[in-house]
Amino acid sequence: MASEILPLMERFIDWTAKRGQVINKNIANVNTEYYKREEVPFDAVMKETFDVPFKQTREGHVPLKSDDDFPVVKDDSIDPNNGLNNVMIDREMSDLAENTLLFKFASKKINGHFAKLQEVIKGDR
Repeated sequence: MASEILPLMERFIDWTAKRGQVINKNIANVNTEYYKREEVPFDAVMKETFDVPFKQTREGHVPLKSDDDFPVVKDDSIDPNNGLNNVMIDREMSDLAENTLLFKFASKKINGHFAKLQEVIKGDR
């Protein structure tokens, strides 16, 4: 993995961590009356990451925002099958499983990058 990708993978891991927190909050409130489920949209995160005005000091530098800048969006849709709120436990569990796989993917990519650096430093290659 090229070193330019590393900050993006770190940002991706931050996004999955934030998304996991939001999904867990939704699951915890599955029986809370009038609770509106929340989500952290991926497309908004990528747009914020790349569509910001910036001054590059070096070629390849990309400004990244902190974890606090991830937008959490309330879902105002109404679930006609659930009289309490719009949280569907099956959807939340599916989203949680997907999020876990995405986190593991990014973690392995970052780990692989540092393992290659370690090989080069030690001279194993």
